[in-house]
Amino acid sequence: MSSSSDLEGNQLATMSAWEAFVESGQATEEIERSVRREILDSWARCTDLGISALSGATPQKVGEEGLEELRFKNASLCQAARAAFERLAPHLTGSGAILILTDRTGTIIDAIGDAQTLDMGRDIHLEVGGVWDERVIGTNGIGTTLRTGLPTFVHASEHFCQGIKSWTCVGVPVFDPLDRQIVGVIDLSGPPDIFRPHNMALVVAAAREIEIALAEQQREERTILLEAFIDLPKSHNNNDAVVLLNSSGRIVFSRNTERALEQGTGDLPIGKKLMTWNPSMTDGDVMAALPPALAKTEIDLLKFGGEVQGAALILPELTVPPSPANPKGVSIKPRYGIEEEEFTILGDCPKMLEAVEFARRAAKANVTVLVQGETGVGKELFARLIHSYHSDRKTPYVAVNCAAISGELIGGELFGHVAGAFTGALREGKLGKFEQANGGVLCLDEIGDMPPELQTYLLRTLEQRAVYRIGCDKRRPLNVQLVAITNRNLRHDIEDGRFRRDLFYRIGTIVIDVPPLRERGYDVDLLVHHFNIMLSTKFDQNPLVFDASALAALRAYRWPGNVRELRNIIERICLLHSGGPVTADDLPDEITQPESNDFLFENSAKTAAGNMDLSNIESIAIQRAIEQEKGNLSKVALSLGVSRPTLYRKIREYDLDRGK
Repeated sequence: MSSSSDLEGNQLATMSAWEAFVESGQATEEIERSVRREILDSWARCTDLGISALSGATPQKVGEEGLEELRFKNASLCQAARAAFERLAPHLTGSGAILILTDRTGTIIDAIGDAQTLDMGRDIHLEVGGVWDERVIGTNGIGTTLRTGLPTFVHASEHFCQGIKSWTCVGVPVFDPLDRQIVGVIDLSGPPDIFRPHNMALVVAAAREIEIALAEQQREERTILLEAFIDLPKSHNNNDAVVLLNSSGRIVFSRNTERALEQGTGDLPIGKKLMTWNPSMTDGDVMAALPPALAKTEIDLLKFGGEVQGAALILPELTVPPSPANPKGVSIKPRYGIEEEEFTILGDCPKMLEAVEFARRAAKANVTVLVQGETGVGKELFARLIHSYHSDRKTPYVAVNCAAISGELIGGELFGHVAGAFTGALREGKLGKFEQANGGVLCLDEIGDMPPELQTYLLRTLEQRAVYRIGCDKRRPLNVQLVAITNRNLRHDIEDGRFRRDLFYRIGTIVIDVPPLRERGYDVDLLVHHFNIMLSTKFDQNPLVFDASALAALRAYRWPGNVRELRNIIERICLLHSGGPVTADDLPDEITQPESNDFLFENSAKTAAGNMDLSNIESIAIQRAIEQEKGNLSKVALSLGVSRPTLYRKIREYDLDRGK
């Protein structure tokens, strides 16, 4: 962004260029030298649309009745913006600036800020209900942002319509986390003297905060729908193709729909709107509203709190037969020019499928990603997965562990430095990791351990998409996709002052929550099979055979070390097992006797390994899951990978405490 003094100095030239452009209807070389390209492109669109350059205000304003309907349609967006607006409101009082929220049509649905500026805005309909689409009122921060899909500032004379040239504005699009479509715009507006170069960063941070709030809403909604699906009185085959629709008629979860295109149903991606929803719909109404290609779909309405919240579509024709010898997974090929093994992310539970889908969409959108999860869940594999989706195999991938580098050296490692920039700097200077990753992916592991002073530097680099080496003021443009990884709760760190709030929102455009192994149900079986085949091949021996008691014990264990711990245990068994099927007795004590392990579980009566039959192991696993999920039986069923009716039957059979 240009400096404030540069823009003010160019105002006369911009005004003269505008007058010449309006008079001739086309851009000359002199006009092109005086006006920024994005503004000139907008002026050209305005001319093609026949917008009057003499307009003094937007001619469209939605009445109160229409506004209520707009707010209802955009209730999720308004709710997601509430926290950001409340946080910023005190800082806008007396500042001369106002903060505006619009929907996808450019209609203002909320506005806060300086009282005098809000009053001035009414003169040009820059108020709730005003329509600021570029096709209505020409070049402006809201409408031009909607048109380009990019953060945009429009300063004073750069506006196309004469009546709004006494304003400056910065607009930033808000994207739907489901399908990355624009759902609205955040705009900071006011008189020209409020312009500051950092206004763009402030509005971008607010937009990212809203997107994260939208993503959290959608995760909660998805969880509710999954629980309602599990609670259905009739059970479904795990291999059935399932699509869950929310109360907007959009797909929020899908499973086993890979053959949908082959069956002529059309693509069924997350976020796709299949129908227009009405809360009073019956299953017959839903069937009638669906596309004809889904006519044979079985429909179950999903209720929560006594109200219909969505629907489950069961596509039995798309079932995929189980293939234990070839478990579902996503392969990650070795990086170009590097000798390493091919990696596989295995998982069939909803949370893992969602995490993989988020990684694919993040790579496609080339946005910053925050990967969260406990130690050992495989977070770094998701950074590699995002990198693998890039079309060019030679795309660089650079990984940095922020916790493994001292605070004095990490700045130079990330951003590079010139000769003599600090004590210990290399004599010839050094290229930083950001520059090494240019054009590709930079993975920052343990980002929560980055020193606070460098968090500011990182934020600046991400916002400006450029790096400044330490000790040098030369700007070096970058095109780097950042993947940040943490096993910490960064929200707690923000409250404790250890992590910058604005950086959190900047790195978390898409948040991938990698579930712990204890919440993945029968994924344990897939992983046991995968590691068994892989390690048996490595050690040149026949694969192990795990009996039912061993698999039940492995599934019941809480896996504090997650997938990494499971791999180590399978490797230990491959090396030490003497032959025959692997039973529960052959497993380590920490699995069959977790009660004796004080550092993992609370003390309880010790059960000898010899008494650990299949029923005993199963009852312990169910009771422990009930305690872990605090009596929420929907979550218990999901974590154990069983249906709700089966869970109830087991609770009665073993006379277990339901915890409620």
